[in-house]
Amino acid sequence: MLKKVRTRRKWAVLAYAELGRAAPRNPVAARAVLAALIFPLVLMFSPLVSVLAHSQERMAASPPGGGQGASPQSGAVQDQEETPQELDGWERPIIALPKDRKPAPAPRRDISGIWDPGLNGIGMLGAKAMPDDGKPEHQPPYTPLGLQMLAHAKPNSGTRAVLPGDTNDPVFKYGDPQGVPREDLYELRTIQIYLSPQNMAILYQFNKVWRVIWTDGRKLPENPEPRWFGYSVGKWVDDYTFVVETIGMNDVAWVDRIGRPHSADLRVEERFHRPDRDHLELTVTIDDPKMYTRPWVALDKLVFELQPPSFDVREMIWSPSQYEKYNKLMGITPSEKDTH
Repeated sequence: MLKKVRTRRKWAVLAYAELGRAAPRNPVAARAVLAALIFPLVLMFSPLVSVLAHSQERMAASPPGGGQGASPQSGAVQDQEETPQELDGWERPIIALPKDRKPAPAPRRDISGIWDPGLNGIGMLGAKAMPDDGKPEHQPPYTPLGLQMLAHAKPNSGTRAVLPGDTNDPVFKYGDPQGVPREDLYELRTIQIYLSPQNMAILYQFNKVWRVIWTDGRKLPENPEPRWFGYSVGKWVDDYTFVVETIGMNDVAWVDRIGRPHSADLRVEERFHRPDRDHLELTVTIDDPKMYTRPWVALDKLVFELQPPSFDVREMIWSPSQYEKYNKLMGITPSEKDTH
């Protein structure tokens, strides 16, 4: 439990640093940054409150007089309880990965398993390899139409942040699916990959969605009907690198959280490379000639770590109703926005 507190504290510090660097100096953006930070802070401290409350209950239930009447083993039990074991959603101890794991060769043509990228897949400022941090080198190569479409987007993070209640982000305003490639570029948490002779399935922790990538040799459709996650085919280019091509996405979804656009002509390449048994690298390339003058890398070798087969992937679902209540509680709905 305490480990979770440290993890969430680290997440909040990273988010604060990223958002603080990117926020313009105006009241609306500053308030949007504050709103984005408070909710993670609440989540960060809630486990600690539970631990303290549980400790107080144990103290109240213990015999008075400094432990008189306690069993001879009570001291050992108390020592164990001072460092509580982190539990998964099934209330089973989480098996920590050995810190001294020695590198081992990756199995041939196999990327199945439970993979976790840590905190590196959050994407609060957009695509991790091209964050919206104000640096010219992190500006994608927009076409004039791409810049025009970008201007219509009102994200609630980044250098162009608006109040959460004012955003037109399809995910936060309507509860739309993230789609491809945003599922790789925002809140990319634990994934689980299954392989079969005909296809590969990827299960995502955030919003509990899945994708099917066909490996049976079929070609991408020439005139696909639009889908949120498009149509994906994959193949092994060597024994340790699996490449996925995806087309047919609708043009409603954004590329990432800060509102980068894409058209129906978007093509996404995902390159999964397994350098050894315990690590997986993901590179994502965006190719959309209507919105960008050339392909650009949105994610560059994001590293995942292999988890034990017993690892419990906790539910993580964004709820429109809870988001609305949170905005009202924070006073950041459109009716409460700053007017100066």
